[in-house]
Amino acid sequence: MNTKIQSISDGIVKEIININNISILELDQEEIINLFKSYGILLFRGFLAETEIFKQFTNSLSTDFINYAGGAFSRRVINGDETLLSVNDFQSEIKLHGEMYYQQNIPLMLWFFCANPPLKDGETTVCDGRQFFNELSSSTKELFMKNNLKFTVRMSQEDWQKKYQTDDLKKLKEMCSKNNTCLTVNDDQSIILQYICPAIIPSRCGKFQVFINSLLPTKQLSSQILKFEDDSEIPDEVMSELNQIAEKITTKIAWQKGDILMIDNTRILHGRRAFADNQRDIYIRLCSPAFPF
Repeated sequence: MNTKIQSISDGIVKEIININNISILELDQEEIINLFKSYGILLFRGFLAETEIFKQFTNSLSTDFINYAGGAFSRRVINGDETLLSVNDFQSEIKLHGEMYYQQNIPLMLWFFCANPPLKDGETTVCDGRQFFNELSSSTKELFMKNNLKFTVRMSQEDWQKKYQTDDLKKLKEMCSKNNTCLTVNDDQSIILQYICPAIIPSRCGKFQVFINSLLPTKQLSSQILKFEDDSEIPDEVMSELNQIAEKITTKIAWQKGDILMIDNTRILHGRRAFADNQRDIYIRLCSPAFPF
């Protein structure tokens, strides 16, 4: 036996700990896949992984890596590889969310790698979207089942060219069309984007409802962007309920150097606690699983 498998704080995260000083590349991939399908989130710890090993390991289990064109935050490209990005463009809290749920085409799987942990704080937060749905009051479930979310974003020409990594309006229109996003181009080449989506989706197997979306951080960071599809506001008491549930069911991951985190982005919400030092360096890759999912 080369590893020990345990839960973090009785939470949803299954931690795979190296106890015989093996390489992460030697792990049984079938066992990893089965655990991932069951739990949706795995933490690999004690494997002394470095950036290139992280890339090899994730390449072996993933496909269709994407860059972050159209993403909400600024992200630094690592070692010239646009599929390997730093997530530390600012240090404040980011509330629980599904990755890139403000567009139609989301990465089905996420990988995080701890190149360097923070001196303190800066934990990654996670929860199960199935459990989140189950915790919702009946009235809030009904509200979100009946009302889609609508994201409305205004950007200057300079901003959209930077965000979408192109200055070609034709390419921008193609990207928006593929993401079911309504694009309006103004005379000054500034744009308005509108994207409508549900807050609750069925699980891949169809047996569960999953509360997974970008609602909480959007309301936290840019509240004017998000309303219901009919332009009504999300009630304050509903936001309060969502934030209370998030705190109740969150599992915190305190990073150690070389940690690798594997996340099902159709089920698991993730976020981050605030931090104050410049040591924290966490990388992300966005992709799909290279196995039946």
